[in-house]
Amino acid sequence: MNFRSLQSFLLGCAVIASLPAASALGATAPWTSVGPEGGDARSFAYDPTNPQHLYLGTLDSWIYESNDGGQNWKRLTRLGKTDDLVVDNLTVDESDPKTIYAGVWRMTHDGGGIYVSHDSGQTWTAFAGMDGQSVRALVQAPSNPKILVAGAINGIFRSEDGGQHWSQISPQGSGEIRKVESIAIDPQDPKTIYAGTWHLPWKTTDGGANWKNIKQGVIDDSDVFSIIIDPTKPSVVYASACSGIYLSETAGELFRKVQGIPSTARRTRVLMQDPMNRSIVYAGTTEGLYKTSDNGSNWSRMTGPDVIVNDVYVDPKNDKHVLLATDRSGVLESTDGAATFTASNQGFSQRQVTAFLTDAKKPETLYAGVVNDKTYGGVFISDNGGHSWTQRSQGLDGRDVFSLAQSDDGTILAGTNNGIFRWNGNTWQEDGKVVNTHDKTVWVTKRGKREKKTVTETDKPTTLDGQVNDISANGTEWFIATSTGVYRSVNQGSTWTGPVVQDTDYRFVDGHGPIVFAAKRNDLRVSEDSGVTWKPVALPSKLTHVQALTTQPDGTLWLGGREGAFFSKDHGQTWESLSNLPFGNIASVNWNDSMKRVIITSLDSTLVFAVDPSEKSWKWWDAGWRVRRVHTMGDRMVAASLYDGIVVQPEDTGTAQVKQATK
Repeated sequence: MNFRSLQSFLLGCAVIASLPAASALGATAPWTSVGPEGGDARSFAYDPTNPQHLYLGTLDSWIYESNDGGQNWKRLTRLGKTDDLVVDNLTVDESDPKTIYAGVWRMTHDGGGIYVSHDSGQTWTAFAGMDGQSVRALVQAPSNPKILVAGAINGIFRSEDGGQHWSQISPQGSGEIRKVESIAIDPQDPKTIYAGTWHLPWKTTDGGANWKNIKQGVIDDSDVFSIIIDPTKPSVVYASACSGIYLSETAGELFRKVQGIPSTARRTRVLMQDPMNRSIVYAGTTEGLYKTSDNGSNWSRMTGPDVIVNDVYVDPKNDKHVLLATDRSGVLESTDGAATFTASNQGFSQRQVTAFLTDAKKPETLYAGVVNDKTYGGVFISDNGGHSWTQRSQGLDGRDVFSLAQSDDGTILAGTNNGIFRWNGNTWQEDGKVVNTHDKTVWVTKRGKREKKTVTETDKPTTLDGQVNDISANGTEWFIATSTGVYRSVNQGSTWTGPVVQDTDYRFVDGHGPIVFAAKRNDLRVSEDSGVTWKPVALPSKLTHVQALTTQPDGTLWLGGREGAFFSKDHGQTWESLSNLPFGNIASVNWNDSMKRVIITSLDSTLVFAVDPSEKSWKWWDAGWRVRRVHTMGDRMVAASLYDGIVVQPEDTGTAQVKQATK
């Protein structure tokens, strides 16, 4: 929708408002990503004239930069127009360090491409000849910097003019030389190219005119993730596959499997040779980092098995300095040749925050719950508005966190993929058991006569082990929406009863006083007696499924979905829609008590709307990120982004970005 065409915003009755032109939106300062630090890091590259100048690729189109060897990172630029580009390949031109190439593929869809920057990463353009190609490997020929070779899902492509023009050098429509995951070019002969596919390795010695399957010694059906060639002895070739690590001393004519790495370390994602000592090779696997100092005869694991390594950087001027790009734990740094590692994520924030909370009494205390990070995730807490974070996940045992809430008495609750926990200031403790009662008819003898009597029995307590998607801890009755139904507590979580709404995959629950609503994607329920009894509520006719839910203190219910935002003042008997919102695909609707407004965000937009139901007015901000779970922190707003951690509205631009409608 063209923003200039918006003239009204419906909230019960028409409200005339003007929304700034699209050009004005771009001028607003984006909110600042403040952490928590860490997350998924994918690939390294470095300036050959200054190895302290590093680049780092991510899962969401961003490239980071460090000027001090990885001690500190800053966001450099975002590639393309989407935030799902996986930057798995970064290459700095050996002949011109201001020129950088990035090979990318899309995480959620087909496609990708190759981008180039000629100003050290400040601006980027896409090569038209590779547009739409899912690029999994990108290499520059060591003997000729004009030659680039890319491996993609559709085959192998080469450029002889620095990427301006590309041609496919693998057979068109080949059922074998496709799904290419790794590429290596002979350091002396750019026509000799090795390619690793999702099946087996291949080689050409004539620039792609003819290809040979070099599988001798390789277990059949091996995904080849990485190939490296010894620059001083090109006949020595290492290849890593899902079936192990292989070494050839005959330029790929015959491989032998390297011993010393456990068979369970199946996926070796990257191999990296020490530039100062070629007998040292690092193997980054899905079960830690391995190192050999004798050309592969013996290997030692240098990290714990929980470290998933995507890339390895060895400082060419100081090979004791080693960096790892990892899943979950971001960048890990060693200054003793990989003997020990510490986190090096200052300025790097790629956490997937699924739960976010600001403390009701201390708004600069922030709680962020993350998923997919195992022992490196859980909950992070900042007591200074995001300037620094501390992992506070003791007791969660690697669980994912899907919801956070604070009760009226200040208790912090975390809903995980396996149960609900409360924070005691030092650790997380699992909340109360599920305790249900049932009536039972028994026979009793009274004054010589047998008669029936109904007694109430308490069932054996059970553990709440489902995924807790939402928590409502308002007042004396608490509710949780879980993968096994909705549960209720009347004693502040000491025990729970239920499911009081029996069905799977309930995602939302919220209420004030006796009125409580619960919803899953295609079902909505209401209780008017504090959760004792429930009845179904018809969804708005235009809403296909529920993606967000909140309630105002007066009982007004708000729903969000792909078709937009809807609200009801009579518990769902009738519905009205915000038909002129400039976006659909609603990510979140949240009642903000300090602003007395409903905050609405979208999965498709960076705009944030704050609707005032009583005054029939609204405000908007352009966060610069797609956000959800928006809260206030003093006079600023703070939110969880989809992939980039917590983002905070800048102090000096907070009021300038606010626009309010007039009647």
